[in-house]
Amino acid sequence: MTWEELENKCQSCTGCPLSATRTNLVFGCGNKNASLMFVGEAPGEQEDLAGIPFVGRAGQLFDKYLAAVEIDREEVYIANILKCRPPKNRDPLGTEQDVCIEFLREQVRLVRPKMIVCLGRIAAMRLIRADYRITAEHGRWVQKGDFLMTAVYHPSLLLRDPRKKDDMLTDMLDVAAKYRSLSGGSARRDSL
Repeated sequence: MTWEELENKCQSCTGCPLSATRTNLVFGCGNKNASLMFVGEAPGEQEDLAGIPFVGRAGQLFDKYLAAVEIDREEVYIANILKCRPPKNRDPLGTEQDVCIEFLREQVRLVRPKMIVCLGRIAAMRLIRADYRITAEHGRWVQKGDFLMTAVYHPSLLLRDPRKKDDMLTDMLDVAAKYRSLSGGSARRDSL
């Protein structure tokens, strides 16, 4: 399947009620040949309006973390499990994830990243392990098939609980170091 075919298939999907309430499909963005892919749970209100993942307040905070560890947003690929916004930004239902997960799997097949970083517990529970505990396990790496995977806190959590911002920076520095090791570079710590 090509990128265009996949996006058209997503655009025409009516597999769950969210397709009827979305403003825009939030397919994904970034480098389609990236070594590093970030996966969140679902679009929020600003993402639904823009059709681009991670552009609201949480996305702006995420961009600050990327900048702090010298990862250019344009060099990675960013997607969500769901391509449509759940009402009032509630957690995605399992049935909604089941409908969308094949779209994400196809995105992963097309990108072929070496590393996948889950943004938040829901993505980690779907992609790494069903009983994943984000507070206890964030930043721990696992090899799953061809992919080196980890999970970090979702940026929206950091907006609600700023005490976790230092943990997020530590995790993102580790992500950057592993990512740089793929290309022989080095990660640098900047303050947020």
